[in-house]
Amino acid sequence: MTSPTPNATLLDTLKSPRSAASPIYSPSIRSTRLSEDSDDSLRDLELSDGPLLAETPRSLRPRSYSVSGFDFQHDLLPLSSSLSEPNEIHPESHEKRLSLVNGIALIVGLQIGSGIFSSPGVVVANTQSVGASLLVWFAAGVLGWTGASSFAELGSSIPVNGGAQAYLHYSYGPLVSYLFAWTAISALKPGGNAVISLIFAEYLNRLFWHSTRADAPPDAIPEWATKVTAVAAVVIVSAICVATPTLGTRAAVVFTTVKIIALVSITVLGLVQLARGRASTSFTEPLFEHSSTSPSAYALALYSGLWAFDGWDQANYVGGEMKNPEKNIPRAIHSSMVIVMILFILANVAYFTVLDKNTVGLSNTVALDFGRALFGPVGGIVFAAMVAFSCFGALNGSFFTSSRLIYVAGKEGYLPALFGRHNTFLKTPLNAMCLNAALTIMFILIGGGFRSLINFAVVASWAFYFLTVLGLVILRVKEPTLHRPYKTWIITPLVFCAVCIFLLCMPVIAAPLEAIAVLGFVLAGIPLYYITHRHEGQPTRAQVLLSNIAARFKGRPAPGAGWQAVATEGDENVEMEESRAFAR
Repeated sequence: MTSPTPNATLLDTLKSPRSAASPIYSPSIRSTRLSEDSDDSLRDLELSDGPLLAETPRSLRPRSYSVSGFDFQHDLLPLSSSLSEPNEIHPESHEKRLSLVNGIALIVGLQIGSGIFSSPGVVVANTQSVGASLLVWFAAGVLGWTGASSFAELGSSIPVNGGAQAYLHYSYGPLVSYLFAWTAISALKPGGNAVISLIFAEYLNRLFWHSTRADAPPDAIPEWATKVTAVAAVVIVSAICVATPTLGTRAAVVFTTVKIIALVSITVLGLVQLARGRASTSFTEPLFEHSSTSPSAYALALYSGLWAFDGWDQANYVGGEMKNPEKNIPRAIHSSMVIVMILFILANVAYFTVLDKNTVGLSNTVALDFGRALFGPVGGIVFAAMVAFSCFGALNGSFFTSSRLIYVAGKEGYLPALFGRHNTFLKTPLNAMCLNAALTIMFILIGGGFRSLINFAVVASWAFYFLTVLGLVILRVKEPTLHRPYKTWIITPLVFCAVCIFLLCMPVIAAPLEAIAVLGFVLAGIPLYYITHRHEGQPTRAQVLLSNIAARFKGRPAPGAGWQAVATEGDENVEMEESRAFAR
């Protein structure tokens, strides 16, 4: 079929991607709205400044979807707007600059976070044995691997900005997509910030606590001291982000480097001790002795492992600038997941080589205990300082992006306009930063502590990950002809979904309060969706309702629901035509 020259005509003639008779569409053809979207996403904002999704390479095989089938970005919460410069729109980059090695390095860097320095204690406390703990870490890595492969297929098949939000919209419609974005802004981001701030606070408190005492158990620090320090960190980071908004992007490389140096040092030192035959009782006793038999305990252990591996869902975002992405994206995903799994398992082996499992199980600051056991108080101080420094940097970067998300949502009318304004003096989103800080402090004070917040964050995020990957299976059945530049094995999403069902059922028994809190946040987004949701060029339902109430109060016809004057054809007479401008 020969396409008409004007773009508007072309868009009108293209059919739905669900139609088998859809005409061929080249990836270079984009609607005006799609081409103006920025290149960031909710999950891509932490460390990556590259494009959101992989630009599908030009190939001899045409794609079987249409522009109109993916033209739903007007329904998405504006999480993909530019956050570094909210008033500036960045054009999409078509230059492929990343090699396979660069892509692997970026994905590995996105996954190595504060979790590996705090989660091992939670895992072994629930599994109650070293062998079962290592198996949980392996299972968490495999689950993240299956999720990354599934997201890579979705990213190559659904060529729009928005990440999981866009995939949910295409598979289930705008309501589920909105609920994901709403939960991310109101709960996931502030809850994640609270976890990072608590890790920072525990390491900082123990750093000074052990510098004044010869010996102290890992749980000797009062809970109130940790929470006060975490709140103080939130206030300081908020002030820094408001005063110096460009610090996060400049310092990200330094913080990431320190984090990786700490992890590699722990791994090497622990393996050296193991090679010298100086292992602790963790490896001299039977590995699976006293292992837990409770499924809910293993679910809680797996939550902490998954938290440490968090970042796998960003793998397909890196493909936006990769050379030969059709081959290099899956290679980068598989290679990076293998590397991270090996690093995390070896780090746990190092911890258990130096520390007994009881000490690890009590500690949320296992890196400090590791350094102290090897080199005395000086070693504990060095490792604690390194982890605290990297956590502070991660908190700074996360606060920068979280406040910009709130700013964009407020600017577009999805939150009160108060949060969509820049401070005239500081030229930064002060109101959005204050809201973000308030939500984070709320989670710190009433969230139940570090371990409860991890359960909350994992349950909330993995509920939507489950729906997203389940959408891949649905699309395999409903749209078998949809072109997939990268296609994972069907067993991959099926395994992912099966384990997710287990993870989402167990909180009813193991973490009921966290499950109820997640359900409350998600359900709260349903009325907000119907209040704030709007179509292109039209006011929100809330604005329509307020306009109608104001008009009736003044004794006037409601706007768009009364009569409007129209000219008749052939003369200058005027007729009155009833209209419903806002009816849907």
